[in-house]
Amino acid sequence: MTCLVSEICGGCRFRNLDETAYRQKKITAFEQMLKNIHQENIPQGQPVFIPDGCRRRAGLAFQYRKGSLILGFNEARSENIINITSCSLLTEKLNAVLTDIRQLLTEICTVPFVEGKGKKQKTSYLNTGDVFICEADNGIDVVLEFDKALALEQRMIIFETVQNTNGIIRISHRRKADTFPEPIAEKVKPIINIAGYDIYIPAGTFLQPSKAGEQALTDLVIKYLGTTEGKIADLFCGVGTFSYPLSRNINNKIFAIDSSAELLEGFRTSVNKNMISNITIAAKNLFKYPLDEQELKGFSAIVFDPPRSGAAAQVKKIAEMAEKPEKIIAVSCNPNTFFNDANTLISAGYKISEITLVDQFIYSNHSELVALFTK
Repeated sequence: MTCLVSEICGGCRFRNLDETAYRQKKITAFEQMLKNIHQENIPQGQPVFIPDGCRRRAGLAFQYRKGSLILGFNEARSENIINITSCSLLTEKLNAVLTDIRQLLTEICTVPFVEGKGKKQKTSYLNTGDVFICEADNGIDVVLEFDKALALEQRMIIFETVQNTNGIIRISHRRKADTFPEPIAEKVKPIINIAGYDIYIPAGTFLQPSKAGEQALTDLVIKYLGTTEGKIADLFCGVGTFSYPLSRNINNKIFAIDSSAELLEGFRTSVNKNMISNITIAAKNLFKYPLDEQELKGFSAIVFDPPRSGAAAQVKKIAEMAEKPEKIIAVSCNPNTFFNDANTLISAGYKISEITLVDQFIYSNHSELVALFTK
């Protein structure tokens, strides 16, 4: 699909290539990464390529200058915002609400924010910020991010937008990144379906960028688990992307762990609502306090899907175990940290039985993977 700003936007640097050349470029880069792993002859699965127009979440920046709103993505290697009305990466439903979001932000930027009281009272206007959009299965979830407290007037603007826009079902606000957003207006609770379960997603929750990509990763995890069953750890579990399909086997007992108490509360709510009895959820910072041998004793398999920084501390603890799990399944969004984790496991007696490239970020230089380690 063509894009008028692909030459300057930072999101699709390889959109100029035809599909065959682009895919070969991704495969070549992936195979180059494998050379950093201390194992000969690493078997590769069939690469998975997610098509254009599937991205279900995105973060956009905005600026309001001289009565005009600019909304879009940053220019490559620049803080300049490229004004867009649609994006070839995004789903149809996300593109459909961009006009409504532009109108919402314009209204908010033209209403004064009053801070302080009495003689210390100050009036200011919003002129910059970010907006995060996510397509749930039942509508669009929006998070506004700018460092100003919402007053009644701004809240009414948000409320009216949710009430009068068919596609948008919730709008939340947070003042800074990495803080829990406050839902301002919500018609219905956003949900996604994973493994046949309707899952509630809190505002600002991390999801796989596309539903097709999520399914591809899940399918590979289930494939690599094979006939192995019993106690399974789902580390850096997020909303439970892998816990739900793993729990479909009633012989499995899933122990899901992540660091975010707010995220896990939504996960726990969905588990209880769906009456899933074989998922146990716990909050723990696995970077600072990785699970030790005693906590992982008796596990048949470990699945881990860490952030881009990798899982070095946790993998080191696994490598030190006297009785190691039969299988470890690694999902990684950063091949550069993955090969460090992989080499730690290989030095501890594991081997990569298969590794598969999953390309969720079409026309970018970013790749994901799923790897099966066996003793």
